[in-house]
Amino acid sequence: MFNFLKPPAHKDLLPNEKIDKEYKKLRLQVFLGIFIGYAGYYLVRKNFSLIMPDLIEEGSSKAALGIVLSAVSIAYGISKFIMGSVSDRSNARIFLPLGLLLSALTLVFLGLIPVLTSSVVVMFILFFMNGWFQGMGWAPCGRVMVHWFSIKERGTKMSIWNIAHNVGGGIIGPLAILGVAIFGDWHSKLYFPAFVAIIVAFIAYLLIRDTPQSCGLPNIEAYKNDYPADYSKSQEEELTTKEIFLKYVLNNKLLWLIAFANAFIYLVRYGVLDWAPAYLEDAKGFSVKESGWAYFAYEYAGIPGTLLCGWISDKIFRGRRAPAIIIYMLLTMIAVIVYWKNPAGNIIVDNIALIAIGFLIYGPVMLIGVQALDLVPKKAAGTAAGLTGFFGYFLGTSLFANIGLGFVVEHLSWDYMFIILVGACVLSILFTATTWNKEKARLQR
Repeated sequence: MFNFLKPPAHKDLLPNEKIDKEYKKLRLQVFLGIFIGYAGYYLVRKNFSLIMPDLIEEGSSKAALGIVLSAVSIAYGISKFIMGSVSDRSNARIFLPLGLLLSALTLVFLGLIPVLTSSVVVMFILFFMNGWFQGMGWAPCGRVMVHWFSIKERGTKMSIWNIAHNVGGGIIGPLAILGVAIFGDWHSKLYFPAFVAIIVAFIAYLLIRDTPQSCGLPNIEAYKNDYPADYSKSQEEELTTKEIFLKYVLNNKLLWLIAFANAFIYLVRYGVLDWAPAYLEDAKGFSVKESGWAYFAYEYAGIPGTLLCGWISDKIFRGRRAPAIIIYMLLTMIAVIVYWKNPAGNIIVDNIALIAIGFLIYGPVMLIGVQALDLVPKKAAGTAAGLTGFFGYFLGTSLFANIGLGFVVEHLSWDYMFIILVGACVLSILFTATTWNKEKARLQR
């Protein structure tokens, strides 16, 4: 590995009277760093969707653009796993801003050389690279989280951090509009948000610190007196790639089980989200405007739902994730059935059902990632989260929700799609339930 990426060495402990003040200051600082930094990744993730109408107007085929569109998600799913492993052996302060910088530079390059957007092959390559660099964002945030926040507060903190998705995703639209207004060029939808992302990467670098020990502070378990039952001092030592994969990840049965649970949760998430406009207009008689507002409500209902889910896992279940996930997925299944069986023309009930699904589904999406962090030593957190993320994006989203449900709707009916979604809810509950006793035992002291 490159020397500049290596984690910083541990420093001698600060005097006791300085530890509490410094810990509180740096915990807030690093949290802001990963929040702002990860929101920045969303400034340069979905830009291709913004320029698709312009490319179509210039003569590009929708089929060709669909191929380019797949580049980011394919690369992201693979990279989240592979680069997660690299992140486990890297300095989060450098790794996160570096990925954001490289992702932004691909869009600057593409946007400032307009001739490149006339080639599907070039765009596919550059957006594949962009997706790969995007995979460098989540893992260092996970590394920071497990080192600076203890297990019984992690659910709440991760739920707040998770809002960075919505913040970054919401800002990209206004930034694209502002870029076109300033430069009068649709290519600015690529390079203008990218310039902002580069500034964000610099801010993230200034704020983030890798571990408490690298700042002369004790580990978080000692500071909070919050030790998991299986904790040992060896977990503070950096691991080799072989140890991470063979000892803690690939042979971790529970991690594989929640990875499958994540695939089914993502199938429900994107099965409902991606097919909502088509289903509401085709089967329920919604207008384009009505389906658009329903789509909006689904997304933003996830913010309070995620915050509540994280709080429940910490405060009610004392750091256990499985009970909260199971409760949320049971309620999601009920909302999906209501959404499915509600007669056409009853718009209010359909919107309430969609809001309920949006409110409920994002909590389990977030908590599966937290659970992956909980099930392995801190030094293997990025790889573990990368494995569950790969299953979620590649298997659950690309293969199941997009390709699979598309085939089902085209050749069978909407009813069969909903049967699959209800089945996915059941399977996600069953796979998550396998971790129930392990979590309980791990948190008992």
